[in-house]
Amino acid sequence: MAVTTAGALFILSLVVALVAVHKPFGDYMFRVVSGRRHFRVERGVYRLVGVDANAEQSWGVYARGVLAFSAVSILFLYAFMRLQNHLWLSLGFDPVMTHGAWNTAVSFVTNTNWQWYSGESAMGHLVQMAGLAVQNFVSAAVGIAVAVALVRGFARRRTGDLGNFWVDLTRVTLRILLPISVLGALALMIGGAVQNLSAGTEVTTLTGGSQTITGGPVASQEVIKELGTNGGGFYNVNSAHPFENPTTWTNWLEIFLILVIPFSLPRVFGRMVGQNRQGYAIAAVMVVLAIASIALTNVFELAGDGTVPQAAGAALEGKEVRFDVSNSATFAAATTLTSTGAVNSFHDSYTALGGVMPLINMMLGEVAPGGVGAGLYGMLILAVITVFVAGLMVGRTPEYVGKKIGAREIKLASLYFLVTPALVLVGTAAAFATGNNSTALNTGPHALSEVLYAFTSASNNNGSAFAGLTVSTPWWNTVLGLCMLLGRFLPIILVLALAGSLARQQPTPASEGTLPTYRPLFVGMVVGVTVILVALTFLPALALGPLAEGL
Repeated sequence: MAVTTAGALFILSLVVALVAVHKPFGDYMFRVVSGRRHFRVERGVYRLVGVDANAEQSWGVYARGVLAFSAVSILFLYAFMRLQNHLWLSLGFDPVMTHGAWNTAVSFVTNTNWQWYSGESAMGHLVQMAGLAVQNFVSAAVGIAVAVALVRGFARRRTGDLGNFWVDLTRVTLRILLPISVLGALALMIGGAVQNLSAGTEVTTLTGGSQTITGGPVASQEVIKELGTNGGGFYNVNSAHPFENPTTWTNWLEIFLILVIPFSLPRVFGRMVGQNRQGYAIAAVMVVLAIASIALTNVFELAGDGTVPQAAGAALEGKEVRFDVSNSATFAAATTLTSTGAVNSFHDSYTALGGVMPLINMMLGEVAPGGVGAGLYGMLILAVITVFVAGLMVGRTPEYVGKKIGAREIKLASLYFLVTPALVLVGTAAAFATGNNSTALNTGPHALSEVLYAFTSASNNNGSAFAGLTVSTPWWNTVLGLCMLLGRFLPIILVLALAGSLARQQPTPASEGTLPTYRPLFVGMVVGVTVILVALTFLPALALGPLAEGL
């Protein structure tokens, strides 16, 4: 079977599977976040935390809960890594250096999971399991909780209440992420992923040296990282390692896990606002952008533009032969369309135009479908901006699902959109201005691509790396940590403030002048606004980097 045909069938099977689970899984998540009944284990968590599970919270209280929980998580994880040499299952590793521990703690708590280190040679099993893997769960749950709070802002009327953060966090973790991760881990173990607590086996290499092959709880951590759209592999080469991603069908499973939650969340939105077609419209925008990105990434990589790829007959550098070019390109598109960061190939080795696609995917704001929760609230922000632009065209106050988009709402939405581009562009400029771009492996436009990718990945909380850039220095760890921190929590605060403003409104009945936000016209408008905003913001930087290299 031709590589192109096999790749097309691979993508088609993913589409069919995601369509099949969209409604039942979305309905299940809707029942989880909307139900009134608390399970016994959940009531135990509430007593431990000391919260009233039946008490509603305003947007300010909800935001303080998010920030307090995340701050404590950062401190705990930082201490965990600094003290790992005193802990059980440390494998004899030294404490993580201060700037590295700061970067990693912020990275995993912000759902970024950017790794400056090789996991198998820096972190012991306990830190990986009880520290990093736990954050794979709860940081993803925070994103879903914030998205649900924003949807409640659209769905509720004349109230300041957006739910309870601690209830949302607990339910999402225990009822959604944990059960699916168990099933996914079992599937990966059947596929050959390692699941043990081996301290390592020394083997002799072909060059006469020795190398330690470490096992570990890879299967469970692998499915947690994919399901939570985190990334952060047990091994340095991530999902290219046969211990993490053994076969083609496990590769398919990991991509499915990356996409299943964010593609099903629009169904939750439709159910909560009482208009399923609104959820289908948001899902349609995600699908259009995703299919375009996956198709273009495959086309650019299969074409193999460039002297060396064309001479070799394929752009296979940096890719695992068991996944071939197409399945690697599909993984790259999926991981950067979401907030995953897991990789099964080195994006630094892609062709110039193939490498620009992961960059553009992240620059879109990771909304197609985006990270768990973050993709939905990012897309709803873009929908708000779109109805505002449409309102300006016809001279009418814009509305979205019955809520007016006034000056306060559009200011919050605009600030949300501006946060990550500012971090990306200012950070990239600072790296070149201070000479820290010298750690890039390459020179010229490709060096700019490597630096731009690092800041785009960190600021958008993606976590994937272009590779070729050494980021283990104090400057890089500190600055990228700040980008991850600000890129996560400033948008969350703005989203919750917008949710509070919307929840206080009295819904406006639809009239003949109301823009229908569930029809194909609106879907096309949101796609257009998304692409235009990104092009206006990032085209100069892309022109100096990957586009210049491609030309």
